[in-house]
Order: sequence, then structure tokens, then C-alpha cells
Amino acid sequence: MTLALGSLAVVLLFAMVRPRGWPEAVVAVPAAALLIATGVVTWEAARAEIVELLPVVGFLAAVLVLAKLCDDEGLFHAAGIAMARRSRGNPRTLLIAVFVIAAGTTAVLSLDATVVLLTPVVLATARTLQAPARPHAYATAHLANTASLLLPVSNLTNLLAFGAAGISFLHFTSLMAAPWILAIAAEFVLLRLLFRRELAVRPATTEVPPPAEIPVFVLIVLALTLVGFVVASGVGVAPAWAALAGVVVLGWHGLARSRTSIAGIVHAANLPFLAFVLCLGVVVTGVTDNGLGDAMRGMLPSGTGFVALLGIAVIAALLANVVNNLPAVLVLLPLVSGAGPAAVLAVLIGVNVGPNLTYPGSLSNLLWRNVIRRERLDSGFVEFSRIGLLTTPVTLVVAVCGLWLAIQVVGT
Repeated sequence: MTLALGSLAVVLLFAMVRPRGWPEAVVAVPAAALLIATGVVTWEAARAEIVELLPVVGFLAAVLVLAKLCDDEGLFHAAGIAMARRSRGNPRTLLIAVFVIAAGTTAVLSLDATVVLLTPVVLATARTLQAPARPHAYATAHLANTASLLLPVSNLTNLLAFGAAGISFLHFTSLMAAPWILAIAAEFVLLRLLFRRELAVRPATTEVPPPAEIPVFVLIVLALTLVGFVVASGVGVAPAWAALAGVVVLGWHGLARSRTSIAGIVHAANLPFLAFVLCLGVVVTGVTDNGLGDAMRGMLPSGTGFVALLGIAVIAALLANVVNNLPAVLVLLPLVSGAGPAAVLAVLIGVNVGPNLTYPGSLSNLLWRNVIRRERLDSGFVEFSRIGLLTTPVTLVVAVCGLWLAIQVVGT
């Protein structure tokens, strides 16, 4: 247990700091190998974990490439122009536009697209309009986590929960639609209040930029890819195949017009990060099998009433902020899957919304911090956590309320 916990701590600390920009796999691969070599994790258990995670990791690779291809085709540039035209320099109107576009981007292209591709566009738009950047930057940070509740494909944690819940793509979405809407609404109201002084600044310019060229082909491919996710789920095919089809079509289109390159596509897949996810699964198996699983099982409430679901979500949120949301979901899903989809989705709310509390809560938080630093905007740990403390508990409660209501209407 000591060796497993120590390995997990070192892997997560390295992932958060990333000295010299080295990939997370630099430590995760040796850590997993060490646990297997010392017998902390048996080879059979490690192989079973990797086999279980492979479809999820394959989908993650496809979505990362899909988001990059959308960027190459000008989708995010067009989004920035649309935000500028819609807001006409008004910071409050710009915040609404950022919320709408960030929520849609996170739901369809996953939280990584919101953090890595959309956040720089939002900051550039705010600078162009001479609007305060901080409220809009925090909108992308929080929505990268909160707005990832809607679809099984919106977050890596969702894919894991989707497999554990044993329900269809449409059933998952119908149950998570209410939590998604209520959580986003809560985030908007709270951030609007917290940044009311900055948002009250008068528009520095009311100039309307010329309309951007709408990438119609990209939007059609994304719509068809979403349909493919639903169809694939209905016939028992992994959603990674639908994502791969979207990648092939957009990749061919981009290569034919010299808007992308083979090297860019391979780089977007982020192979070291995929190796990190697989090895992290092995390390978490060592921790779970050697005591943490039993300890967490004793803490989790039983039942699927509102109080029980809220308790599960709170525990998941707290664990995510201690060990990061990906290890948290890997630890908790085996413990709650037997209780049914309601408990699984409560865990998902905790590990998706909860990370807005602290930087270590999710890897997307750390990516966001790196992005805003490159854009010459910084947010320290204290400020991030202060804003998280004022927003996350409320958002968590209203999201669980939405889940409980959806269960009464849709059923599990």
C-alpha cells in the first residue's frame, strides 16, 4: 500500500509540475512497471486494466485530433469573431457569448478543446475589445469541467462512467441534460456576481468586426459524428470508431487544402499522454487493490435517494481534489457500479464539477493555467481556490438536484 500510494503521489506531482515540459509518461511508465515488477499489481490485473482502458484511450486520441482539425479549418477563429460581433464590446454580453460557445465546445469536442484551443481565442477577443479578460478566462476554466457533464464523449471521465453505467448514449444524455443546464446556469450567475465590477466597465469600443467565414463543412462533419456516436452506441460499437470516421473525413479535407499536416495530426494525438492514462490506470489499481478501495467503500452512502446521491458526489469531488479526478473516478466506479446508473452518474458529477475547487482537481485546470500564463494572464492557487470555493459547492448541489429530478422523470 505504501509503495502504491507513493507511486501515485509521485506520478500526480510530476503531472502537475511537468519540469522542463517533459510529458507525464516519463514518470508514469516506470511507476507502473515498478508496481508490476514488485508484485504490488499482478500482471493479470495490469493487463485487464489496460485492456479495459484501451477503447477509452483510443477515443480520447481521436477526439484530440478531431478538435485540432477543427481548429485548422478555422472553427475557433470563427467562434472568436462571432463572440466579438455579438458582444459589440460589452463585457457582460461577451460573457454570455463565451458561456454559450464554451459549453457547446466542451460538450461536443471535450474539455481539452475548450482549454487548449478556445481559451486563447477568448483572451484574444477580450484584448481586441479592450474588455476585462479575467471573468472570461475563468468562464472557460470552469466550463471545461462543469460543461463536460452532458455527453459520454465530453470528458475522459464520462467515457469511463458510461461504460460502468451500462446505459445507452441517449439515456446517458437524457439523464445528464438537467444537471448540465442547471450547473452551467449556476456557474453563470455566480461568476457574473463575483466579477460584477469588472463586467460593469463600459465598452471601450462598439466596432463590429466583419463576419468570419463559417466553416460549414466542419459543422456538418461534427453533426454527423455526433449522430455516429448515437448509432454506434445503439449497435454496441465503441464511439471511438465514429470519432475516427470524423477524423478521416476532416483530415482528408485539411490535407487536400494544405490546412493541416500528417505531423500535426500525429502531434495532436498526444501519444505520451495516452501512455500516461494507461499507466495511471495500473498505478490506481495498485492503490485500490491494496486498501484504498475498501476504505472508500466504507465511506460511500448506500441507496439512490437525493441525500445518498449528494453524499456520493461530495465524496467524489473531495477525492478528485486530493488525487485528481481521473484517479478518483478509477477508484470509485468499481465501488458504485453495482448500485446502478444513478450512483455512477453521481460520482461523475463529483469528479467533473468538483475540480473547479483547486488546481490539482483535474489536468484540464493545469493545462488552463499554462495557457493563461502564455497569454500573460495569471491566476494564483489562492485566487483560483477562492473563486472555486464560492462557486463549486452551489454548482455541485444544483447538479445533483438535476440528476435526481431526471431520474424521477426518465428513470434508470
